[in-house]
Amino acid sequence: MPVRPALAAVLGSAALLTLAATPAHAAAPAHAAAPAHVAGSARIAVPVHAVPVHAVPVHAAPGESVTVDTVGRLAADGTVTLTGTYRCTGNTGPVFVTSALSQRDPRVKHGIGGTVARCDGTTHTWSNSGQVSGETLQPGTAHVQATVMELRPVGLVPLPVFHATADQDVTLVQG
Repeated sequence: MPVRPALAAVLGSAALLTLAATPAHAAAPAHAAAPAHVAGSARIAVPVHAVPVHAVPVHAAPGESVTVDTVGRLAADGTVTLTGTYRCTGNTGPVFVTSALSQRDPRVKHGIGGTVARCDGTTHTWSNSGQVSGETLQPGTAHVQATVMELRPVGLVPLPVFHATADQDVTLVQG
């Protein structure tokens, strides 16, 4: 099995486990269901109240961070390259820097690659590249969310632990 589909399956499973393991009191306030779409998947409705507050932390843990550079590259073949920096510590399982991009509709997020992270307390650069399906990206403004996520071994199932997250408006430039 190629690495990217396997990584996507693991990360997707981890996200579902996070939702299942969230205590009811940690859920966000109930709202109407909002349509959500991830590139390459079927369109589904996700009730907003089912998303746990801690699924995307507002702040990084002390000494941990992730940044997104304000310029992303858009190649002629549609490949997007996003870059930034990260710093993390204290992992016991594999750690990844993931990124998602939206341009026209903020509800439609496209996963753009993933990078294996090294959590040694120093600042490192990350670079994720990928193509989107179902939408043609254009040079101009887009929104990126980057996350440093660990798959921490807990019993038989690795559970996601979020070290840091960042939301950044970027400019996609041709090249």
